[in-house]
Amino acid sequence: MKKRLIACAAAVAMLMVPVFAGGSKDDAKAKESDTLRIFNGKVEIDEQLKAFAAAYSEKTGISVEVESIGGGADIGATLKGYKASDNMPDTFMIAGPADYELWKEDMITLDDEPWVKETNAAYTADGHVYGFPYAVEGYGLAYNPDLLAKAGIDPSTLTTIDAYEAAFKKLDGMKDKLGIDAVVSMAASASGGMTWVTGLHNVGIYLSTGLKAGDTSVIDAMLDGKVDSDRLAQYADYVKLLFDYSDPVVLTTGGYDQQVGAFAQGKTVFCHQGNWIDGNLKDATFKAAFAPHAFSHEVTDGIQVGAPSWWCVTKGGNEKAAKDFLTAFALSDEGRKARITDMSMISPYTSDTLKPKTPLSESVQNWVAAGKTYSWEQYKMPDGFGMNTLGPIYELLANGTITTDQFVQMFTDAVATIAE
Repeated sequence: MKKRLIACAAAVAMLMVPVFAGGSKDDAKAKESDTLRIFNGKVEIDEQLKAFAAAYSEKTGISVEVESIGGGADIGATLKGYKASDNMPDTFMIAGPADYELWKEDMITLDDEPWVKETNAAYTADGHVYGFPYAVEGYGLAYNPDLLAKAGIDPSTLTTIDAYEAAFKKLDGMKDKLGIDAVVSMAASASGGMTWVTGLHNVGIYLSTGLKAGDTSVIDAMLDGKVDSDRLAQYADYVKLLFDYSDPVVLTTGGYDQQVGAFAQGKTVFCHQGNWIDGNLKDATFKAAFAPHAFSHEVTDGIQVGAPSWWCVTKGGNEKAAKDFLTAFALSDEGRKARITDMSMISPYTSDTLKPKTPLSESVQNWVAAGKTYSWEQYKMPDGFGMNTLGPIYELLANGTITTDQFVQMFTDAVATIAE
């Protein structure tokens, strides 16, 4: 998240930044450059982030321009294009070690920023802090409790692949009674921009589900070009199960809006997404929650929790203004409200006492409080490997071009190339 939430509040920090950080309005106007460019890779918070930026601009005199991109767009390619044209924004996002290696020469250290001591979720490398954490997120298999109740299925029992198989079969036989189009809402097409769901978040299930905190054996093996054959075979059966009970049109051609929309409208019982879809569920008539991605025959009782990405400050850009903006976003009352209340994000900062009230974020917090979480390891994969190399293999399985055995072999062969 980095991998977990922090529990207690630090009252001192609440007094440190009572209003926006970043200097006075008069000081800001005295600068030659009063414009700050924020590159945001979480398009779902675009509206709220722009509202916070507008209020910050009014308060400080710094003009903040927010550019949001995501939802299937290639964020990395866009950023590389900016660098090639000498048009880098003042902040940008990285998602993990692969991104850090790509961009480490383009970012400054943030060791002395006031928010650093407030969190254990900052991105650190080579003994320094480089990434600003704005949230902790989690994902499992989101479910509609009302539909499960109508089918007589207790979500707490969904802790093995056998339990899921029985539940999916029962729900599929009740589609007319439940008024659903499919059991699961899942999208896997490259054309729909959904290889981030399969090649990143779904792969993350294979990399960490069921492992104890600190156990990085599966991702370590992958980076050496190896897979756990037995684990991968079990995992592949779970992926196929999700695909078999998904709406085939959404699965093979749909995008984010189609996938999440079907779940929000009560047309599916489950959805393969994280708590970031809370904003899409604001008009839903049910209170969604998460069940584990339990792909094993053994009991699995936890969900994936981690930091989705980190903001970095561009070297040679408007460095001071960028650092001041991030500090305000983390520690000012306005920043807290924007992050937690308006954006419904789970805070990584100890001084925050606010909690989001949206259903999936609440569910993540409940899993965290119970100590039932698995780490995010997918962003340790090489740059582009998840979305561009593994993602298309999932699409082949989704559209029936390959079998589960062929999926396992293609996955294994792809992983082997990492060590070449």
